[in-house]
Order: sequence, then structure tokens, then C-alpha cells
Amino acid sequence: MPRVVVIGAGIGGAPMAFELRERLGKAAQIDVVAESEWFQFVPSNPWVSVNWRKPEDVKVHLPPVFARMGIGFHPVGAKRIDPAKNEVELGDGRTIAYDYLVIATGPKLAFDEIEGLGPRANTRSICHTDDAAEAARDWEAFCKTPGPMIVGATQGASCFGPAYEYALTAAIDLRRRKIRDRAPITFVTSEPYIGHLGLGGVGDTKGMLESILRDRDIKWITNAKVDRIAPDAVEVTEVNDDGSVKKAHKLPSKYSMFIPPFCGVDCLKDEDGKWIAGLTNPRGFVLIDKHQRNPQYRNIFAVGVCVAIPPYELTPVPVGVPKTGFMIESMVTAAAHNIAELAGGKEPSHLATWNAVCLADFGDSGVAFVALPQIPPRNVNWSSQGYWVHMAKIAFERYFLRKVRNGSSEPGYERFVMKTLGVNRLRAPELV
Repeated sequence: MPRVVVIGAGIGGAPMAFELRERLGKAAQIDVVAESEWFQFVPSNPWVSVNWRKPEDVKVHLPPVFARMGIGFHPVGAKRIDPAKNEVELGDGRTIAYDYLVIATGPKLAFDEIEGLGPRANTRSICHTDDAAEAARDWEAFCKTPGPMIVGATQGASCFGPAYEYALTAAIDLRRRKIRDRAPITFVTSEPYIGHLGLGGVGDTKGMLESILRDRDIKWITNAKVDRIAPDAVEVTEVNDDGSVKKAHKLPSKYSMFIPPFCGVDCLKDEDGKWIAGLTNPRGFVLIDKHQRNPQYRNIFAVGVCVAIPPYELTPVPVGVPKTGFMIESMVTAAAHNIAELAGGKEPSHLATWNAVCLADFGDSGVAFVALPQIPPRNVNWSSQGYWVHMAKIAFERYFLRKVRNGSSEPGYERFVMKTLGVNRLRAPELV
């Protein structure tokens, strides 16, 4: 039976291991390599950052889960992969051989690309639960002596929903504390317009999100390039549609949170520190074909945010394409089936749907959108808002954490979203 190594144990990596165990059976050797012993439900991090959740509420300790399933687990990180030798060098110096490799690492958070960006500098982050917990400690201090806030997504980011979620959830929390009047918020984004989301908008996300920001008294700057972040200010260049400078801003800030630029992880570099030729694009994202398979190294697959997807359109400031949970789940299922087919002597035949389905929570309401397919023109182009989205995300958080604790490979996003959106009269067959 095959030896399969999965690098990553997040929303893509953990379910990948579960599905491989189901598809390949107990005789297959499956190993997971991760940076930590803990699974994090990253979509809950905006709640963690304002103390609506504790880190332990959104984590699962993985060693007993994988042990129960007969899956090897190595929480020491991957130092480097060697596609020529079919080996992964681990962070502790050991190597693991593989017949098939699945890269599910997520991105590297490129804080170093902008001066002053990141939790080790002058901004907070919600891309990792530990960073969100640190942001929560700072949040309590900020609420004692509030002031102006800047929230947004930098150039090179490819995940915009959490920035909106954080800004709007923070606004609700400040209102509940009765200090919102003392904390003006500005939303700064590389998107060409509010609600673009890296997808050219979905349904009426532009009008809907602009209306919500206005209702919550949040100002915004689009087509924004973040130049520098100081402890007390954010320097931003706003550009016109042709890329020329429209206005330079120096925005006072006592508390800032930005989604940073994304790039590939370091284990995808060779010994000279260059991206492995044929494996990644120039930003380090993994190149794949329609079967989630690398075109050059045919026994390497990739799923999730680490996958290379070209931008939807040319924008004045670089904007990446998001990979939502529903899309990641479809990648995982397709990759698991295709590896099983290859192991059985067949050619891969399964394709991921690459549809975008998102539940964005805003503290006391939210926006849901469905884009089938993700990139226009679409067969379904739908968005809606309401309190039901807030409740749906809470329910899904509980569902997914239970799924990871149980080592379950059953569909999560597909089943849950079809049921939830059916309440709003979106015909379930359209999500298939």
C-alpha cells in the first residue's frame, strides 16, 4: 500500500488525512507533518481577538485523534521537501519518504514585506489563533483608553472576508462597551472597491458591504497600498484606477489590524533559498492541474490556500484570489479520490468544484455569498445578509470542531451550507 505524507494540519490538512485513511484503508501508511500539535479553527479568530472566544474553545489537540486513526503525526514542521528523492526533511533533522505528497500548509504570512506590519511590530493579526489571543490582550488595554482604529487588508493579501469580519465585530464590541464614540474606525483595503473580495464581487456584496460600513460609522479607503506602519499611525497611498497616486494618507491609529501579504512557505524552497523549479509560481504558491496535481512532479498534490490561482483581474493594487472553506473541502475530496485511483493503477478523474461559499459574521448579523463557479461568469451569483448568518457560523464552528475531534471525513461545508442556505430559498441542487 502507498505511503502518503500530508504537510499541514489545518482546515485542509487534517480533513485530508481523514479522507485518505477512508479512501486508502488501514493498510496505507499516512503521516502528517505540522508546526504544532493543535488544530485551529481559523474562521473563529475574529471572535478570539475581541475575547468572545478563548483559544482553547477553537482548538483541537491532534495527537490522540491521529493515534486513534493509525496516522503518524510529526509536529516538528517541514524544513524542506526533495521531489527528486520523494522525501520530506523534518524540522528535527529526520526524513520521511513518500509515494504521494499532499501540500496543505496554508500560506506564509509575509509581514516582513511592509515596514511595521505584524504582531511582532505595530499591528495585530487574526491569521493564527495564538496571534489572535495576543490581539485580545491588547484589545482589553485599548478599550480602557480607546482611540482611532485602522483595520484592513494589505497589497498581496488574498483573504478579505476576515478583515470585514474583524472591523464589524470590533465595532459591535465597542458599542456594547459604550465606547464606540471614542474609537473611530477606518477600513483600508487593496480591493478596487468595497465588496470586491478578490472575486470581482459576488451578488450585491459591493452595495451590501458599503451600506453595512456606513451603518456602523466605518470610513473606508480602497485601492490602498500600505507603505509603513508606525506605533501611532498608518501611512497609505491611495491610487487611481490607472495606478497613479490619488492621495497620500497618514492615519492616526492607536490599534491596527491588517491581513498581510501571503506567499509560499519556506519548505518549498531549495537549498539555495529559491522556490523549487516547476513546483511553485514566483510567489511560492503550488502549481496544480485540474486534478490538484503538480504538472511536473506527478506524485505531489496541493490543497487549500497554498495553491496557485491567478488573480481574477488586473487591479491597480495587487489583490489575490481567496480560497474559501467550501472550495478547500472540494479540493481535499478530489485529491483523496485521485490518490486512491493512482494507488489502484488508474488515472485520476476527480475534479474540485472550486465554488466559493462563505459565511461572514459581523457580530450581530453577517453576509453569506455563493459564487458558482468562483470566477465570473457564474451560474449562481448570490448574496444575502441577516442575523441568521451569525447563528449559522456559530453552528458551523461547533460542527467542524466536532468533525476534527472525531476524525470524520464526512462533508462539512457542503452539507451544512446546503441546509442553511436552503432556509433562504436558495435551491440546494445549485450547490452541487
